[in-house]
Formats: sequence, C-alpha cells, structure tokens
Amino acid sequence: MNAKDKQIIIKMITLYCRGKHKQTNVLCAECEELTRYAVDRLDRCCFGEDKPTCKACIIHCYSPKMKDKMRSVMRFSGPRMIFIHPIYTLKHLYKEYKRHNKNNI
Repeated sequence: MNAKDKQIIIKMITLYCRGKHKQTNVLCAECEELTRYAVDRLDRCCFGEDKPTCKACIIHCYSPKMKDKMRSVMRFSGPRMIFIHPIYTLKHLYKEYKRHNKNNI
C-alpha cells in the first residue's frame, strides 16, 4: 500500500490527539486504536496504489463507529495540516483536483 497515505493519516491522527486529548509524545489509547485500524484499512485497500481519497471512494470499508471518529479527525486536522505539513496537504489537494477533473471530462 501507499506509504505516503499511511504517513498522512498518522500525522493527522497525531495532530488531533495533541489538540483534543492533550497528548504530547505518545497517542492516547483511543487514537492508537484508530491509527491501527486506519493503517489496516489502507493495507487491505483493493485499489492499491491507485487508491482514491476515502471521501471519493466507492467502497466504504470503515465501520460506522470508526468512520465517525475519522471524520472528527479530518475536520480537526484537515485545516491545520496546511500550516504544519504543507507539502503533504498540497499533494493531497492536487490528488483530489486531478480526480475531480478526470471525472468531469
């Protein structure tokens, strides 16, 4: 699976845990569980390297509980990522842009 996607999701969950749960060096148990779950989902993704962003995916592999947790992480971390990890964020936005324009042609 794409190691970059794993790095991004780990960074987003870490940012969320620091901001919401006030953790500094290690993730809390809840965020650690979410990280393991997300990485496992990425490892099992049937699209492999051609994986779309989860928001645009036609297969919803997250359980409803984990999907809600991940949505909270994305809402909190997404806007902050541009300031903390601008390169990752710009690459993600470009991937979304390419996918959107490909579907409109």
